[in-house]
Amino acid sequence: MLSKKKLAIILCGGLGTRLRPFTKVLPKPLMPINGRPILEIVIHKLKKNKFKNIILSIGYKGELIKSYFGNGKKYGVKISYIKEKKPLGTMGPLKLIKKLPNNFLVMNGDILSSLNINNFFEKHIKSKSIFTISTISRNHVIDYGVIKYKKNKMIDFIEKPKKNYQVSMGIYGVNKNVIKYIPKNKYYGFDHLMKQFLKRKIDVNLFFYNGLWLDIGRQN
Repeated sequence: MLSKKKLAIILCGGLGTRLRPFTKVLPKPLMPINGRPILEIVIHKLKKNKFKNIILSIGYKGELIKSYFGNGKKYGVKISYIKEKKPLGTMGPLKLIKKLPNNFLVMNGDILSSLNINNFFEKHIKSKSIFTISTISRNHVIDYGVIKYKKNKMIDFIEKPKKNYQVSMGIYGVNKNVIKYIPKNKYYGFDHLMKQFLKRKIDVNLFFYNGLWLDIGRQN
């Protein structure tokens, strides 16, 4: 049975380098979409999905985020903050949080999706997995004529091949046992954690999704 006080941790500490020069003025989570900061849209979605306890991990221009959202009362949620004194990556900030529940949601603060987060989180808990990644299919076109060869002879030629990949959506279901794998006060990204899981042969659960997904810092 799910906790009535489900926790969502939103990662808002990045520099937003892909959106410069705009992020020299505002942190990426405050970038407006139809007149509202993307993080405000994310918070409304979390509330709709019954996540009313939210921690924002802030770093670059974090005081602007804190000033805008406050304690979350005006959104009908409880918002608290952890401050990265130096960049800690995607997973590093989790080490700063005390008294985590058995399972919690972690997501980037700059993505929009029609994913049913409540359903995703419920399936994560039922899976009893240490970590669940929401994934979506993406095609990547190599904008060149690709030559396959053996020694110095061409054996095949493919014009602008297209490959399909399952990519991370930046929304994760996490069990608190993950924390023991994260070093303290060091930069530690999602990629570092996944490589450690693979090395240790720790199973990671995947949740396949095929709806709307937008990362405002990328072309989707």
